[in-house]
Amino acid sequence: MVIDFNNLKINNLHSHTEFEKKVTFFLESWLSDSKTVEVQTSGSTGIPKIFEIEKRKMKNSAVMTCDFLGMKEGDTALLCLPVEYIAGKMMIVRSFERKMRLVVAEPSLEPLKNLETEVDFCAMTPLQVEHSIDKLHLVRNLIIGGAAVSEILKKRISHITTRIFETYGMSETLSHIALKQLVPIAEEYFTAFENVKISTDERGCLKIFAPNVNDEVLQTNDLVDIRNGNQFKFLGRVDNVINSGGVKIFPEELEALVKKEIPNEVVFLGVADESLGQKLILVVEGKESEEIIEMLAKIKFEKKFHKPKRVIFIDQIPRTPNGKVHRIDLGKKIEYNL
Repeated sequence: MVIDFNNLKINNLHSHTEFEKKVTFFLESWLSDSKTVEVQTSGSTGIPKIFEIEKRKMKNSAVMTCDFLGMKEGDTALLCLPVEYIAGKMMIVRSFERKMRLVVAEPSLEPLKNLETEVDFCAMTPLQVEHSIDKLHLVRNLIIGGAAVSEILKKRISHITTRIFETYGMSETLSHIALKQLVPIAEEYFTAFENVKISTDERGCLKIFAPNVNDEVLQTNDLVDIRNGNQFKFLGRVDNVINSGGVKIFPEELEALVKKEIPNEVVFLGVADESLGQKLILVVEGKESEEIIEMLAKIKFEKKFHKPKRVIFIDQIPRTPNGKVHRIDLGKKIEYNL
């Protein structure tokens, strides 16, 4: 299915699959007199819920993204995300607002499998990107969201000519409020959209005020470094900070460094220690090998205390239902076996 929003005739849309029917149903809802639409949460942090979102705020979010990326009337967008959730709905709204042509592709691990011609804009999850490397050159502007982009994936896409961005946002910000370019320029800092104000609380955690999409100031638990007033670098979750000998260590930063050198999943943990309070441990997923140990030994850590006191290999790192590392379970497992 291809929807031309420059000449939209909802009655002429022919939905052949269940997914196309869902897209058409959302469009009918979007064009109705109702001031809100229903959106389902992903359920990654609890039971999935249905909530109402104002259409005008979704429109504002769409305009911010399209302005940032330079999307214009007549461009072609590709929808390959479920429309039950905000990410899929926002791709439709962006296409509607900019009068783009929208190619509707069934959400799958290989969303570009049947794509033969170039598209100007697409949004995908990291897992979808991993399965689409050979066809990413057909997408001019790609945004990746839903989970953090791993260092391994960044390496795999670094040679591609596509303009690729990582997103920062949450359900409350109606998709994202900042983008960070990964390719062809590898940026360290996210750039917030216009009219989005960012600051930090006394812990150093990010506060977001984006009145165009949410009337409230949103408080996160993400430790950040802000520069130029509108850019921020993610340092790590405040819950994950390790205090070793009175020094704060951000495990996510160290994990990113190590993952540039080895292919395994790695996690830095702080385990109880009588003299240091917490001792820095590196957990590596996979079988222990001399090759990995040698690669780890060559890594140059910025600070002496960033070098782990011990490296532990584990067959499988525990994960949450949505695939993220379960640090609490891993910590308990490691401390039990130390």
